[in-house]
Amino acid sequence: MSYTIPPGTRIGHVHLKVSDLDKALAFYQGLLGFQIMQRYGEQAVFISAGGYHHHIGLNTWYSKNAPPAPQRSAGLFHTAILYPERRDLAIILKRLLEEKYPITGASDHGVSQAIYLDDPDGNGVELYWDRPKEQWPVDAEGNLVMGTEALDIQDLLSLA
Repeated sequence: MSYTIPPGTRIGHVHLKVSDLDKALAFYQGLLGFQIMQRYGEQAVFISAGGYHHHIGLNTWYSKNAPPAPQRSAGLFHTAILYPERRDLAIILKRLLEEKYPITGASDHGVSQAIYLDDPDGNGVELYWDRPKEQWPVDAEGNLVMGTEALDIQDLLSLA
């Protein structure tokens, strides 16, 4: 028997193991601008964009002072943070550049434009904006065609 997940289903939140809560908060709250919704001392914090109970959970329950996970191992590749407008992506890119925060990549995937970086624990983070669905590239049969092209950084920054 086959099953198809309901179309309205979405990823509600991600919960990350971090080595140091304050370093993680300096990144997610201080740099990216998430707000703290609830904190459990030095063990965990729940952060949000726009007042949702939490989009990201950060905890040190099994990872306090631990080194980053090996890059070449199974686990999380990246957490993707979707910005509502292209201009919002431009603003955070400008902020990252002004703060001299290391960016590991920038791509145009046809369906979206994305900036890639790592948090202080080496967890991958994708900051992206989706093009309107009617602009997504499709082939002659109507199949979605995603790719990875260089992102025009200067064009994006012109919106900031």
